[in-house]
Amino acid sequence: MASECMIVVEDLVKKYGDFTAVDHISFCVRRGEIFGFLGPNGAGKTTTVRMLCSLTRITSGRAYISGYSVEDHKAVKRVIGVVPDISNLYAELSCWDNVVFCGEMYGIPWRERTRRAEELLKFFGLWGKRGVKFKNLSKGLKRRLTIAAALMHKPQILFLDEPTVGLDVLSKRTIWRYIIELNKGGTTIFLTTHNIYEAFRICHRVAVINHGKIVAEGTPEELGRMFSVREVLEISFNPHNPPARELCSIKSVVDAREERGVIKLIVRDPLDALEEIVRYAKAKGLDISMISLRGVDAEEVFLNIIGESK
Repeated sequence: MASECMIVVEDLVKKYGDFTAVDHISFCVRRGEIFGFLGPNGAGKTTTVRMLCSLTRITSGRAYISGYSVEDHKAVKRVIGVVPDISNLYAELSCWDNVVFCGEMYGIPWRERTRRAEELLKFFGLWGKRGVKFKNLSKGLKRRLTIAAALMHKPQILFLDEPTVGLDVLSKRTIWRYIIELNKGGTTIFLTTHNIYEAFRICHRVAVINHGKIVAEGTPEELGRMFSVREVLEISFNPHNPPARELCSIKSVVDAREERGVIKLIVRDPLDALEEIVRYAKAKGLDISMISLRGVDAEEVFLNIIGESK
């Protein structure tokens, strides 16, 4: 993968009155990678995308897309494709008419845009639906068509804002497969999501944003190591479980929550944590009825990162 940065963000800020939505963030996205921008709802993801796509003015700082300042709106729009979280296609137009119209908006000649429309509809498995109105498609097919339309002018960079929100599991996995295939074909992808599994499954690198600030950045593997959380203790007690929050007072416990009668403890040192838990149980007159140890998953890494950034 080439090291050239296709997106460069330097000390970027966006304010709405006294509220700071994006707070002095900096990062770069390399040519040919899938870059995940991960964070909870309201963290500043969509605001950042809108600034990078020249859809809203920056308050301060600088950002460059393929070498162009985001202030150069025409140049930026030539090299990017944008898939918003809510589709911008026309409900009454067919799949074919929607993508052809997008090509017309970019000034693509008729012969080229019809060839490109056929190519994209076939790539996304929509050729058989080309005459169907957008409003009559399933959510998953609507998302595929929206991505296809954003690719009509062959952009160097594709922005995907929450591309799988509201989709069922099968549709999500289908969209993931198309994103990976597009990336293999050379498209640089900037993907915003609050879905930790999505980010860790398909992204080469991930930046985590919370309260408008980037709190961590790296590969999924690096993020796991960075926050040094290694294990999860799953435990239950007789005759009843204590409140999970009480176990957060144990030194090695990073986080604790109860799910379906089992308390999940994210721990730094499982042996130290277990010794403390045994002492706690004796003091409370409780017996340990079940205990198991496993490695952390992506969601637990994310919760740890967000927890440390509060």
